[in-house]
Amino acid sequence: MKNAVKGIIGLCAALAVLGGGLAALKLTEPDDTEDSSSVSSEASGSGIQLIKDEEISSVRVTKGNQVLNIVVKDEKTEDSAATYTIEGYEDVPLTTAKVGTIPNNAKGLTSDSIVAENCTELSKYGFDAPQAEAEITFASGEKVNFIIGDTAPVTSETYFMFSGEDTVYTVATGSVSNYKSDIKDFVSTTILAEPDEADYPTVNSLKIQRDDLDYDIVLEYNEKSEDSAYSGGTTATHVMTQPTFSYLAVERSTAITNGMFGLYADGIYSILPGEAEIAEAGLSSPFCTVTMSCSDDTDYVLYLSEPFTDEEGKKCHYAMMKDGKVIYIVSAEDAQWGTVMPIDITSKMYFGSYVWNITDMKVSCDGVDDEFKIQLKEESADKESTSAEDYNVTRNGEPFDAERYRSFVAFLIKGAAEDFAYDEKLPSGEPMALVEYTDKSSGKTQKIEFYDYSALNALIAIDGESKYFCSKSYVETLIENAKRIETGEEYLTTWK
Repeated sequence: MKNAVKGIIGLCAALAVLGGGLAALKLTEPDDTEDSSSVSSEASGSGIQLIKDEEISSVRVTKGNQVLNIVVKDEKTEDSAATYTIEGYEDVPLTTAKVGTIPNNAKGLTSDSIVAENCTELSKYGFDAPQAEAEITFASGEKVNFIIGDTAPVTSETYFMFSGEDTVYTVATGSVSNYKSDIKDFVSTTILAEPDEADYPTVNSLKIQRDDLDYDIVLEYNEKSEDSAYSGGTTATHVMTQPTFSYLAVERSTAITNGMFGLYADGIYSILPGEAEIAEAGLSSPFCTVTMSCSDDTDYVLYLSEPFTDEEGKKCHYAMMKDGKVIYIVSAEDAQWGTVMPIDITSKMYFGSYVWNITDMKVSCDGVDDEFKIQLKEESADKESTSAEDYNVTRNGEPFDAERYRSFVAFLIKGAAEDFAYDEKLPSGEPMALVEYTDKSSGKTQKIEFYDYSALNALIAIDGESKYFCSKSYVETLIENAKRIETGEEYLTTWK
């Protein structure tokens, strides 16, 4: 009985071995429905090192009619890897990191799989019209050539083949994607790099010259802004000096005064352009020229074409730095110099002093003729934290309530221009109102006159020159408040 059981067990074991062998034969048997040259197992051929992990001195990439020769720019050192540039484009601002992906991603490249051996159907994988062909030259002088085909159905993989061979591999798409790039894709879209904070220069002046304006817009650095005791104008570091003097609004002017630093392009129009391409882009006689002069004695000049609308409906300019090697496409939103108007960036405030920075003030209008003198009770007091109780104020030589004086000046400061009037002729006759004051910080006396201009507007003259338009209702309210100085009535704070 025991011998019979042993026999049955032995027979089963033999059948199991035989069955396993038959199964193994079946699994390795070619599939009649597929090309016998194809091995489609995902794991087959994975991890094969296709290109040596050695230093590469150059990579010649051919894509259609474009040939890019990537060569060493800075040799490898103990502290840093080699960097690369593109031959013939050394003077062009390239994205060094992207250029470096060409040799660096090739070095030590491994396969994801073997797709086909003894392949004759090159078109099946895109090798009849390859995405790119490359020749790598190692530091040793040895060369290797390969072809990049189409992206595989699994988009993270791309077909790869050595020139003159017939085995098709897949490799990681990310390793070879830049071989398919156009030269424009390697050009940096940073038109002018933003300096490090420690090396950031002061913008001494910025000039905008534009075909659609009969004047220049000039913004200049206000050195007084460095003085912590300065309390005039606005907190902007620059003022407008042309076409007329005006204080700037910080939030609206910074992109104009400093916006050339860190300016980015939306695209590249031309690299190493000739005269014909420069003219075609409208830059041989630019619509707009922006000149930024900095404290490090460097002048940066940016040329902008007339604005145009791109295919996506975005307003853009062609742009090029003076002596630059690239014509960029930049959005009008980023290159605001091409469209900005003086009123867009000014603070619209014409009263350029703070309440307690005034030493004397004269107010004249419709029978009112008052003169104020303001003096700090103790000169040693902290001027940045003073209030009405710290000052002696006189009106026409008589003591006056300092808080009431403060409230009147606070109303004056609320006045805002609605537009510039620097090209307007000064109206004849007497002004509706006059305010004249002396600023303690600058020592300057400024005269502001309000003239009747139209049914709704008044014209403001500063020191005898037409400067701004403002609401006539503000001036009428100013006159009413000036009359209330003596009566003690509460000042009006709003106007139509």
